[in-house]
Amino acid sequence: MISVTMLSGLGHAVFVAAGLLIYMMGTRIGHQHRHPSAAMAWVLGLITFPYLTLPLFLFFGTRKFARPARRERHQVLAIPQGGPSWATRLLAGMELAPAVHNERVQLHANGDEALRSLLAIMASARQRLDVCTYLFANDDTGRQIAQQLAASAGRGVSVRLLVDAMGSMGKAPAMLRALQRQGVQVRRFMPLLHNPLHGRINLRNHRKLVLADGQRLWSGGRNLASEYFVDRPGQPAWIDLSYEVQGLLAAQAQAQFNTDWRVAHGLALRKARRPHGTPGVHQQPVGGPLAQWLPSGPDHADDTVHALLLAAAYHAQRRIVAVTPYFVPDDALLDAWCLACRRGVRVSLLVPARSNHRLADIARERALRQLAAAGAQVWLAPAMVHAKAVLIDDDLALAGSLNLDARSLFLNYEAMAAFYGEQELRWLSQWCARLIATARPYHARQPSWARDIVEGVVRSVGFQL
Repeated sequence: MISVTMLSGLGHAVFVAAGLLIYMMGTRIGHQHRHPSAAMAWVLGLITFPYLTLPLFLFFGTRKFARPARRERHQVLAIPQGGPSWATRLLAGMELAPAVHNERVQLHANGDEALRSLLAIMASARQRLDVCTYLFANDDTGRQIAQQLAASAGRGVSVRLLVDAMGSMGKAPAMLRALQRQGVQVRRFMPLLHNPLHGRINLRNHRKLVLADGQRLWSGGRNLASEYFVDRPGQPAWIDLSYEVQGLLAAQAQAQFNTDWRVAHGLALRKARRPHGTPGVHQQPVGGPLAQWLPSGPDHADDTVHALLLAAAYHAQRRIVAVTPYFVPDDALLDAWCLACRRGVRVSLLVPARSNHRLADIARERALRQLAAAGAQVWLAPAMVHAKAVLIDDDLALAGSLNLDARSLFLNYEAMAAFYGEQELRWLSQWCARLIATARPYHARQPSWARDIVEGVVRSVGFQL
């Protein structure tokens, strides 16, 4: 046994040096690019509290699975047609599947419409039905969805359900076990105990999608719980956004789900088949709605959606409109939006006056004050808004699961869809305008020194977690 005396001298120094070496190897060799404040926090923690910080780093520290791609310099990228060229070129450079024309795209104006679409897609499955969600609750809506999953399995459909272990922890264990007995394959993504991928506990799967036969896709920001769909006594449904697509976008999402399913089983990403291409591109309907699947997370070397949002801030000519429940961006994105304001772009941001996460509301205040000071229009919605959407001019709209905070931008497995069609852009623009019409303007107030310290601490801790 190592003596306390040894640990207080040479042994302690060796332990600290070993911890810093592990951090350096895990960060540099593994290409784990970090925000400077995050890197400083880990290093200071390893020096001052090494016996606590080193286990935490091994438990939480990994941010990326994928290494940067090594493309030959002479290789010419195939740039897809349609959509703003700056966006399609950037996304092609990050090796994402190209935009595709689809047979049909439908965005859901409210929870009732979204739930009907979800259940209809599940009922339409004939061969396979795949579901991925962050949260699956044992409430009226969750049980209704579970009944449809069981019914699909009962008629011979291959049903796979992937739930995030943290997001659904304690929500519906009995219901999930019952689904397994009824023939549904259930996997929990990165459980706290017996995780097949060690050191990845902090990387959560926040993607939400339902796929029927790889041809019909339901996705967006809604989890599988009542508050995302239906009004309850004294509890109106949250304002959220989802969509349904029939066409090749579903094939891109299917490839993504297959990879996530294998990773949840413990298969390393390098051995899994990543969704680079798009099956059947030549079968695209001529002139159908143009959309693109935009995954983001540890399974991609680049922070894909963050990079697109940065580029959009510098290419936007008229407007940037964003709807998000939580607004805690990194400094680069916040500065880019402030610069867009100063060069004449109309930046509008809508957030709930009070979200379901009090710490997120505290952490966002610095960013809201800075954005408002730069000339942006910040709006506070009276109800809980869980939707995630961004519009750039009249050329590009994003909708999906990604919040405008550091966890979604840099840690979570997320999925957005980029819409380039005139009809989808007009629908989303009108939807955002209706939300803003019901909101009140945000008025920045200078915080007290105590409040300023609290905001800084919460923001820093939030970035780590």
